[in-house]
Amino acid sequence: MADQETNGSAAAETTRDVPVFVPPTDIIETESSLLMVLDVPGADPDSLDVTLDKRVLRIAARSASSHPEGCTLQHAEYRDGNYERSFVISEPVDAAKIEAVFKDGVLRLTLPKATPAPAAKIPVKAA
Repeated sequence: MADQETNGSAAAETTRDVPVFVPPTDIIETESSLLMVLDVPGADPDSLDVTLDKRVLRIAARSASSHPEGCTLQHAEYRDGNYERSFVISEPVDAAKIEAVFKDGVLRLTLPKATPAPAAKIPVKAA
């Protein structure tokens, strides 16, 4: 199962030029995998970056501009910004089989659990 996130839990961090949003996440565990569902509304699909380094899963994205080019924005309630969130994965997962699907502002990650190696008898040689 995914352990506590590794960064703060504030809704947005504004220490950079643009706000950094922490996407709300649901984590579902089955016998064979972990399913993570992250809300990243307005994220540019080309900017999505999902990496697993050792046991740390990092998700990052940029939100796309909310208004068409050549237009003047008269009023804005949606803020452009970045999304970032990290998790420490407590169980071994099969990194080669992780799947990520982005649709309608929702990122779904499927992390298959690694198959444990069977017990093995180790021969001991007399020296």
